[in-house]
Amino acid sequence: MANLSAPAPVRAIGWRSLTAICINGMIGAGILILPANIAQLLGGKSLYGYIVAACAVILVALCFAEASSLFESSGGPYLYAREAFGRFVGFQAGILLTLSRVAGAAAISNAFSAYMGYLWPALGHGWGRAAAITFVFGVLTLVNYLGIKPGVWAINLLTAGKLIPLVTFCVVGLFFANAPMPQPAPISYASWQQAALLLIYAFGGFEFASIPSEEVIQPRRTLPAVIVSSVCLVVVLYITIHWVAMRTLPGLATSHAPLAEAAQMFLGPAGGVLLSVGAVLSTTGTTSASILIGSRMLYALGRSGDLPAVFARLDPRYRTPVVSTLLFAAIAFGAALMGSFRQLAELGALTRVLYYTSTCAAIPVLRHKKSGEGRGFTLPGGWIIPALGLCVCLWLLSGSSRQQALITGAAMLAGTALYGISALTSKSRDHVDAKHIQ
Repeated sequence: MANLSAPAPVRAIGWRSLTAICINGMIGAGILILPANIAQLLGGKSLYGYIVAACAVILVALCFAEASSLFESSGGPYLYAREAFGRFVGFQAGILLTLSRVAGAAAISNAFSAYMGYLWPALGHGWGRAAAITFVFGVLTLVNYLGIKPGVWAINLLTAGKLIPLVTFCVVGLFFANAPMPQPAPISYASWQQAALLLIYAFGGFEFASIPSEEVIQPRRTLPAVIVSSVCLVVVLYITIHWVAMRTLPGLATSHAPLAEAAQMFLGPAGGVLLSVGAVLSTTGTTSASILIGSRMLYALGRSGDLPAVFARLDPRYRTPVVSTLLFAAIAFGAALMGSFRQLAELGALTRVLYYTSTCAAIPVLRHKKSGEGRGFTLPGGWIIPALGLCVCLWLLSGSSRQQALITGAAMLAGTALYGISALTSKSRDHVDAKHIQ
């Protein structure tokens, strides 16, 4: 277990910065690359896919909003599953979330190099691609190591940088959206499931806000409002973006940089540059948020005793989890160099749905266990919303591929081995200070 007399994290994240973290988690590489993938899978019915995925994500986000009002410790879905179902289930949720963030950061850095390649072709492939990914990971790891405030300031700045081009794309593009709609064609059941799983990757990320709770000001009150409002905002933005792209870029399904090419259709070369610059800022911001969140997840696992205490060690000067930050960034960097965007995105989506499942299932249990404690947010309708969210997650999981399931299963087995080693090498594993599980 972590030394409780060690330096504590700094509560420096207010609602604006938390909203920026939440939006950065959602608006990353997904909306910049996936419109083409969704057009390939669903053709003229693409917008229906967005609506289905949005409904699913809103159900899950509401469950996170209630769960987040019960805790002040860091960990998010790991903490919720641990309190509801025990340490082992919670540990698996934490491992899955960490894997999701590794895959997410790696996928997004591939999108970063793709859009850098639009601006400077040499950076889109080969050694140039490796150099671009190395640079972004190196800079962002240093920023996050130097303290929570520099990390949050970087996220705030990059959030503004990513939203301005996307909003410009939507507002201007609405006046030029005159290309004929693709003709609807029969779509297979498997295509619907794969599209929904990919879109969950694009819409997900709101859970970022729930993980660094120990660094959030008044987390029980702030988190529910930030999660729900951020999801609603991003749903409207994503549907508008895809509609504009579909109505301005006839070859959307075959595009490698769909938003940049669509913007070039109605804004000329300047439009393509604007969206590429926005994409670079967007992917950079989301990678930074992933490093922050992934390291805090490892910190939470180490602090509670489910991983060796070294993961919870804070730098005495910057009060950031130094080992967790460096290790997470190194693993994500290696995955980025070895994988492609779509492969990593699908893996990240599957692991994300698994810990979404555990959070939805945890709500009724947490209500019972926390019945004597005050909380700021309770879902209406009793068990209806958690049950619907759980059903949606199970449907999405049923559409995962064999390769995705094998990779995820291997990660869970590796996590189980780590859990066993950690339990054997620490005599204090079974003792968790009650004031840190509030």
